[in-house]
Amino acid sequence: MRDTVITSRRKKIEIATLIFCFIIANLVNWYAINRFKTSYKELFTSLGYVIILTLVLYLLWTVIRLIFNAFNNRKRR
Repeated sequence: MRDTVITSRRKKIEIATLIFCFIIANLVNWYAINRFKTSYKELFTSLGYVIILTLVLYLLWTVIRLIFNAFNNRKRR
């Protein structure tokens, strides 16, 4: 079995992607608070839901990248 190396560049890209997903989830939460005219304390009390949405967005993005890479690798052969 081969050893795999995760470069620092790849780590930075993944962290930036996760932060971007967190920002998108917070914007969705902020929109819902404004849309339904609730208290802004919901920004903090619904943080668990925001983190779950962040992970779901990150997972979806990962699946999209895997599919895209699979098609690109298939074309190269």
